[in-house]
Amino acid sequence: METLLKLRDLDKIADQQTVLNNSNSQKTTREQIAVERTVLKKFSDLHATLTVNQDVPLLSKHQHKLFLSESLRFISSKYEILDASRTWICYWLLHPLTLMGVKFNDGLKSDIVQFLAKCQSPSGGFAGGPGQCPHLAPTYAAVNALVIVGTEEAYKIINRKALYEFLQSLKQPDGSFAMHIGGEIDIRGAYCAIAVASITDIITRELVSNTAEWIVSCQTYEGGFAGGPGLEAHGGYAFCGLAALVILNKGHLCDNRALLRWLVHKQMPLEGGFQGRTNKLVDSCYSFWQGGAFPLLYTLLAKEGCAPKRHLFDERALQEYILICCQYSQGGLIDKPGKPRDSYHSCYAISGLSVAQHFLNDKHILGTYRNELYINCGSQRSEPVWPDWAICRKLGCFSESVPLDNFGKMLASTHPLYNIRPDLVRKAMLFFHGLQS
Repeated sequence: METLLKLRDLDKIADQQTVLNNSNSQKTTREQIAVERTVLKKFSDLHATLTVNQDVPLLSKHQHKLFLSESLRFISSKYEILDASRTWICYWLLHPLTLMGVKFNDGLKSDIVQFLAKCQSPSGGFAGGPGQCPHLAPTYAAVNALVIVGTEEAYKIINRKALYEFLQSLKQPDGSFAMHIGGEIDIRGAYCAIAVASITDIITRELVSNTAEWIVSCQTYEGGFAGGPGLEAHGGYAFCGLAALVILNKGHLCDNRALLRWLVHKQMPLEGGFQGRTNKLVDSCYSFWQGGAFPLLYTLLAKEGCAPKRHLFDERALQEYILICCQYSQGGLIDKPGKPRDSYHSCYAISGLSVAQHFLNDKHILGTYRNELYINCGSQRSEPVWPDWAICRKLGCFSESVPLDNFGKMLASTHPLYNIRPDLVRKAMLFFHGLQS
């Protein structure tokens, strides 16, 4: 079913404003009120244009494609501080471009692959840039970028044997993973390790022993997941924890209802976007980090006989925030009004937009159908892309499998476990599964 969503009533949005009770209010309260006023002004300005243009808001695909495509060849000096995140920059640029249907020429694909090859460590895994130390976060980004490129050259540069040894070297006795040798231990490590191991078909029982139980220990009293046991729940960590559990078919171990309650309360009532933590400001990147957790929860709820019939967050409000408040006029997306554009927020805002627009076979598009992020993947789109049965066989978890018919249709544009287009995930998994271990 296809539905065009109308804008929320402006007066009802205004009723959600935070009230300043006294002049001694906390700094965070004053900052929240300032953001709400800026966002409300954006909404008001757009409503005023409806009399002359009924199609607003519009997703400025052309401008975004230009900004992201040009950044693949040249980025400004302000990115110098991200020298250790160059594999991430590749992923942040490639992924939103594929969600908007951009195809890359063979020369560019090969250039990207050759650069990422320089970031691969002889001891396994990838560093953030050439000559740096391997680290789980840029390893995840590099593997995702290579999967998006999707060529045999891209797949074959991954040294799977060394990658497995690298992952094993970071594995801790309690099931957690260090981010690098001698580095910090948090839930990102578990997700990055499990994600790359599953997609490259090197996952084993030994590699993930005790990991699901350690992840569950990171769920907090609020319902979300923290970076480690006893810490504060956070949107990015919540996604990492839940996605890792679902890949392992262990999602039933966490308190799904508590997590759902926490997630829905992270959506800001006026702005429509998500905050990352309690008492924090809205940020477009959480459109995916929080929004992307919902489809994973839907599958777990379905196993309990409680399959939702619609999104359990306000998909219209999220699309409003992204389209009205987070688009930079010259291309690229931003955190919130007044912030600069960057590849990180462009990636995760567009990913969140994809989640908001698609629920099972339904499409809920704000404004006009021209705003839809839809990739026609041909016959592959109607084939299941997860759970990956090869992984289930390896881990001996047939009883934990979640049979989802036509999962390729569940999210037309982005895979909720890996945040890559589903057809590209499937293609890579088939390639790696066909290799000799």
